[in-house]
Amino acid sequence: MDVMFAILSDEAEFNNIVGNADMSIPDAMKKIDITGNGILFIQNENRELEGCLTDGDIRRWLIKTGELSGKISNIINRSPEYLTEECEEEAIGFMVSKNLRAIPIVDESRRIIKVIFNRAVSNSDKKRNDSLAFIPIVIMAGGRGSRLYPYTKVLPKPLIPICEYPIIEHIIHQFQNFGARTFYVIVNYKKNMIRAYFADLNHDYDLEIIDETEELGTGGGLSLLRNRLCSTFILSNCDILIRDDFAKMLDYHKNEKNKITIISSLKKITIPYGVIQTGDGGSVISMIEKPEIAYLTNTGCYIVEKEALSKVNDNEKIGFPEIIKRCKDSGFKVGAFPVSENAWLDMGQLDTMEDMEKRLSKSFFEHTF
Repeated sequence: MDVMFAILSDEAEFNNIVGNADMSIPDAMKKIDITGNGILFIQNENRELEGCLTDGDIRRWLIKTGELSGKISNIINRSPEYLTEECEEEAIGFMVSKNLRAIPIVDESRRIIKVIFNRAVSNSDKKRNDSLAFIPIVIMAGGRGSRLYPYTKVLPKPLIPICEYPIIEHIIHQFQNFGARTFYVIVNYKKNMIRAYFADLNHDYDLEIIDETEELGTGGGLSLLRNRLCSTFILSNCDILIRDDFAKMLDYHKNEKNKITIISSLKKITIPYGVIQTGDGGSVISMIEKPEIAYLTNTGCYIVEKEALSKVNDNEKIGFPEIIKRCKDSGFKVGAFPVSENAWLDMGQLDTMEDMEKRLSKSFFEHTF
């Protein structure tokens, strides 16, 4: 087993793996993202172990309540596993027996003195690698990418290079990591360049390029696959990457019996001004300096059941969000699976494309929420 120690004497490292019960949910998610360990240990003002919080705990809370603005005090596991200094030698076996990702070592006052992390790849991780083996992936690659002009005056958006490889290859490889073998790419703008690229590419997956004769939006092209998509499939825009566990997303989708699951991401926006709330006569009720707003946003990636295709007319120009609305209006169940802000990369605009390249070039994603 690979292990890693976080020692109390290293204050900066230690502070990254602990928090307190008064933290907001977005702040806790951000802290978990920074370390990539998937867990925070909660301590009180005396630095005594009070509980723990995992990325899964947060995800289950968001799925159940949709509540982003509260404190983590309602989510914390108040009965965390831990070992005393005398039992530290048992830590590795203890973690294996209980399938723990980490275990804190505490002193006689239950103050954390170190944390041992399990870095081994578990059997579930190996099983996860085949989770998309029979799930076709549909990539919408027909748009003009006008927000990426002047790049898209020369290249179609799917072929814009990010860290030496076109974005569409990054997208395909992220699904291949979970066993995906079948890909459909719907093209329109500069489609001959895309066809030529894949014709020269030696790839180890099945790929079919589907031509739109006219622009059909982010959803309309699905009508061209009506007779090919016979069960669950994943739909992705061609300007985003999701660095998270697709096996968990698929499990959630199936367990909830959703017709569509929207892969959503936490976003925090800081309003760069002081915000004033006023009452009668213009009296000031409150002033908040540079408040933060947290919400879940649509990433442009979806898990979809074939029944959703009944809401798309042949050769209809329509965005997939409108198809989602039609499904909801028809009584189809639509759910959202939240991932962290750092798990979603978007190159839909010039500034976000630069951020994507910077983060990928630094091997940013060892682990995400």
